[in-house]
Amino acid sequence: MPVRPRKSLGQNFLIDKNILRKIIASCGLTPSDVVLEIGAGRGELTRLVAGKVRKVYALEIDRSLCGILEKNLSDNTNIEIINQDILKFNLEKYLDEAKAKVIGNIPYYISSPILEHLIKFRKRIDTIFLTVQKEFAKRIVAKEDSRDYGSFSCFIQYYTLSESLFFIKNTCFVPPPKVDSCFLRLKVREEPAVRVADEKAFFRIIRSAFNKRRKTLRNSLNGVLPRHKLDAFFEKYGVDANARPERLSLQDFANLANI
Repeated sequence: MPVRPRKSLGQNFLIDKNILRKIIASCGLTPSDVVLEIGAGRGELTRLVAGKVRKVYALEIDRSLCGILEKNLSDNTNIEIINQDILKFNLEKYLDEAKAKVIGNIPYYISSPILEHLIKFRKRIDTIFLTVQKEFAKRIVAKEDSRDYGSFSCFIQYYTLSESLFFIKNTCFVPPPKVDSCFLRLKVREEPAVRVADEKAFFRIIRSAFNKRRKTLRNSLNGVLPRHKLDAFFEKYGVDANARPERLSLQDFANLANI
């Protein structure tokens, strides 16, 4: 009996074999790699990954699919199937031997929480490869002076080198989602992209600025930072006091937080 994707879990199975091969080629897998796969589904990608690496932890939240994975992948001794939600999964419990590569076709509606969860365990991760909604990918890789650039762009780019590798048409999935997808590579940085004295303050300033992105920095950060500190930043770094938050680079926000 064919497996029906469950809408409640945001399941869309990637079935295009050419795209599956393209994903494998893009990941640069080696025989020494340890891989965490998020949403193993029916195991099409899992089997291909297992043939390239030392170990695969195949995470799947759907218990019925886990049974199918056990059956279909029983001949692969380097695959461990884990029936668990990625948002409740403690990577340190499994990834204590080497930095892992994370690969996943993740549900669109929880893409942000999944990435935030992975960033918490960044010391255990080398690179994250994810299939996400195309519009979401644009937000991840967006630079300043772009309408897609925002607080989440800054958050991810602070910790990773982010790159959009290729787009995937919705017809490559079953059932076809309403939008196209994108395959992302997020290389975890050894050190954050910019130096800040206080990360909490740094991200609080960024969130506050983008929460009122149509306002100028002077107005959006009113009450968040003392006016004299803002004026000192504008003067020292030559930033227009009437600039909106999307005009500031990650380094600009770091300079503002540090001042």
